[in-house]
Order: sequence, then structure tokens, then C-alpha cells
Amino acid sequence: MRYMFLIYKEEERWQKMAAEEREAIVLQAVEFSESLRKDGVYLDGSPLQPSSTATTVRFKGGKLLMTDGPFAETKEQLAGYNVIAAANLDDALSAAVRHPLLLAGTHSIEVRPIREL
Repeated sequence: MRYMFLIYKEEERWQKMAAEEREAIVLQAVEFSESLRKDGVYLDGSPLQPSSTATTVRFKGGKLLMTDGPFAETKEQLAGYNVIAAANLDDALSAAVRHPLLLAGTHSIEVRPIREL
């Protein structure tokens, strides 16, 4: 089964960190992804540009609406994702709790199974 890690961060808090600290955390995350790739379970993943670059598209009242930025006002913004193969949720969670972005205390990870069509 495939699982997606939806990775969230507080963009303002992240930007206040020293550049060296951010770079070290990102390097650890890349190394983590490579270790999952070597284990044969890493399928895909990418960081996202800041939420200020987003456009939300919706259909409301029969009209197309486009809004700059994310629609929801939240403390954390979607920062990236990983897709892994895991036998079950426990295995997926075991991988997620080792993610350096989570361990750094700067991000949270929502683990969600991907619906197979």
C-alpha cells in the first residue's frame, strides 16, 4: 500500500531560524529520503514553494474563484510531501517518526493512505 506524508511547517518560525540550521535539517531530510530509497520504499517526494506562491481555485455559487495564497488560515502550511510503500499503517508511521523534519521540532507530518483507483 502507498502512504503519503503531508509535511507541514510554520513558515514564519522556519524563516527565523539561522540559515545554517535550516540547511542542516534539509540535508538530514534528503539523507533520510535516500535511506528510504535504498530500502526500496521511497516512491516520490518534493518540497513545495512557500504558501505565498499558492493560488486556491474553487467553484462557488456557479462561479470560478481564484484566491492568492492558501485558502485556510492556519498556523502550519503544507511544505512538501513524500510517498512511500508500506505493508500497513504501523510500518508507515515507523518511517514517519524517523523523519528529520519531525525530529527537529520544526514540522509535523500527516500520514495518510493513498486510495488506489
